[in-house]
Order: sequence, then C-alpha cells, then structure tokens
Amino acid sequence: MNTNGEIVVALDIGTTKICAIAGRKDQHGKLEILGMGRVDSEGVLRGVVSNIEKTVKGISDAVAEAEKRANLDIEVVHVGIAGQHIKSLQHRGILTRQNSHDEISQQDIDDLIADMYKLVLPPGDKILHVIPQEYIVDNEQGIVEPIGMSGIRLEANFHIITGQITATKNIYKCVERANLEMASLMLEPIASAAAVLSREEMEAGVALVDIGGGTTDLAIFHEGIIRHTAVIPFGGNVITKDIKEGCNVMQTQAEKLKQKFGSALASEVTENRIITIQGLVGRSPKEISERNLAKIIQARVEEIFDHVYWEIRRSGYERRLPAGIVLTGGGALLSNICDLVEFHTSLSARIGTPIDQLAHGYDKEIVSPIYSTAVGLVLKGFEELEKQQRYQDKPASLNDNSQNSRPHKTSQQPEEEKKSGFFEKLFQRTKNWFEREPNSDL
Repeated sequence: MNTNGEIVVALDIGTTKICAIAGRKDQHGKLEILGMGRVDSEGVLRGVVSNIEKTVKGISDAVAEAEKRANLDIEVVHVGIAGQHIKSLQHRGILTRQNSHDEISQQDIDDLIADMYKLVLPPGDKILHVIPQEYIVDNEQGIVEPIGMSGIRLEANFHIITGQITATKNIYKCVERANLEMASLMLEPIASAAAVLSREEMEAGVALVDIGGGTTDLAIFHEGIIRHTAVIPFGGNVITKDIKEGCNVMQTQAEKLKQKFGSALASEVTENRIITIQGLVGRSPKEISERNLAKIIQARVEEIFDHVYWEIRRSGYERRLPAGIVLTGGGALLSNICDLVEFHTSLSARIGTPIDQLAHGYDKEIVSPIYSTAVGLVLKGFEELEKQQRYQDKPASLNDNSQNSRPHKTSQQPEEEKKSGFFEKLFQRTKNWFEREPNSDL
C-alpha cells in the first residue's frame, strides 16, 4: 500500500457480506475504485461479531481478493461498526478560556471535544463519535464556526454515539488476526450518508435509512449536521426468515425468492401469478403465489418502518425533513419499497446509490445500494487523511494533542513507554482509560 496516503481501503463487516474496497481520489476529487473483494459473512449476527474464526477468514478472503484486483498489498483498513448495542445521547460541554482577547482556535475546540470522551457511561460502553451540533460563545447561541471569535466561555451541544467495548474489541481482534491494522472505526450510517446523500439534502433535512442484512441503520441530518442516529435490530434476514416459514421452503430458496420475485407492496403484484420452485429430492415442485409472497414481505417491511418512523418522531425532526427519506443497503433493492415507505410515513423517498461520488469508468457492480457503506468508509478515510495532514502542518506542540487516528501503519511508540516499568505502564493505561479518545482501548 502506498505510504503517501493516496490509497484508502475500507472494510465493511456486515451480517450477510464482508466487503473490502480500495480506492483513491482522481484530480477532480472523485473516487476511483482500484479493487474490490466480497465474500459471504458467516460469523456476524445483527451487525455484531459472533464467531471470531469465521469472521477472520471472511476478512482475509475479501482483502485477498481486493489485493489481487487492485494489485497492491493492503495493511491498513477503515472499518465500519453497527449493531443494536449502538446508542446516542445529547450533551453540552463548557470550556472557560483564560484570555478573552485571544481568538478561539481549533485547539480550543479539540479540548472541548476531548472533554466529552471523559463522560461517565454505563459499564461496558465507550464513546465512538462526538459530533458538535452548534457552539455558544459568551451566551451567543447558534454559532456554527466559532474559530476566530473572541470570548471567555465556549460551549457546544454534542451528539454523542456510544457502543459496547466488547463489540469494538471483537472487531479489532478480527482485523488484527487477519494481519491488518485498523486506522479508524466509523458508525456505518455515517459512512453511508457520505456516499449517497447530497449536500443540499443534508442542509434541507433528510433521514437516511440503511437496510442491511441484520440491522436497519438510521441517520437524520438537518442544516448539514447529523442530529440523530439509531440502529434497529431488524433487517433483510428477518424478511428471508419470514418467507422461509411462511412458504415452508429452505433458507437459500427463501433468499432467492426475495431477490428475484420479492415486492414490498402486495397490491402492485398480479394476483394469479405463480412461482414454481424445485422440490427436495424425490418430491414434486412447489408452487407459491407471488401475491402471498409480497404480503409476507410487506408485513415485515411495514414493521421495520414502524420502528424507523418512531425514531424519527423521537428525534423531534419529523416535520423538518423536506428531503424525506433516502433508502440504501441491500434491502433498498426490494421492488416498490419507495412506494410503501411513502404510503407508510407520508415522507418522500428515493433509493440512494454511491454513483455521484465515483469517477468515470467504474464497475457497474459497485453502483448498488449494497456497497454504499463500503464506499462511504473510503470517503471518510480520505477525510481522516486530510485532517491528519492539517495537524501535521501545525506546530509540533499542537500535533501532540491531535484527536485523529493515524491512517498509516506506524511504530512511533515513545521510547519512554517502551522502557517503562510495570507500574508506569499500569498508570498510563489507567490514565488512558479515563481520558478516553476514539478507539483508545483498541
């Protein structure tokens, strides 16, 4: 892998697939996909690693395929995280500055964000992301960019996303056992939003719904800022399970029925159409009504969007979404799903694909809602590179306090830490625990 940071590799560890994508930016800022690897996922349940060995094998196979297609060696990856353990909360931070004559700097904002990582959370949870909503300078509210202003009291409202420590550690363990280094860990709906949402939609107000295999992820944007996130523990797999039980067929047959003949709106399906599938050994073929199949699918999709709409109402942005709902993920490929969502929520809906982010000459396979998260992780990886570059351009005293993860493999561990004794190491680990930064216990 290039050491100049021009190539970023994303790893999407999902319930149904594990996908690795390597990409770089062209001269116009568009994303060129150099290589992609995809394998079926067998060790992940509802977005959470449930079998280490199977997940490690899946990661290794997907990365090996991407390496072969891109003709490069992959060492560092940007990884997505999801699962029903993900929670979010709102919190206000306050920083009192010593001199009102000095301008507010990026370092002041970094210090304020760093304080949020010291919040006391329920046992077993850790902070994944701290996202500023708006700033308040000396009681002056509604400030989006406070850098350069003068003031003593700097406050900010934050949207804080948390997850289980064990879930993040298991992802890290799988990546490490696959002989890779994890540069960053990103909440998957945030990555998907970067791939499929336009700046105008995020400014106006939009809800991104990523229907994956094991979970449905929600991210609400308004005025260009992420306002609410949620993970609903239902996805495409429960639809497949319902088809399996309702039609009395095998799991593989149920998945094929969903993909080839599935519709989210039963009223749009011709009533007398019959699907014939091969019977088991020595048994006659089985006939299934396409209308009945659609009724099974519609019932489960409506249940999923009952949860989605409840989260939208809970966020308080129900009436502030002019751009409506953008659907992505594998579940968005269901026929007539946009019509169902519009009927069910009274919000406009469209299918989101990562096509606008890609340079010309892309593979048609990549322009699918299935790969929105992986493409978004690559884009977010480039943002991390740009942030690190900005910090490297600052004086060394500011670089020491950088909150950004390193995008490259590095062995720049301080000599003092290497040579420290047992008690000094214990003290350092305890200090790092309380002054928790992104992925600090990984």
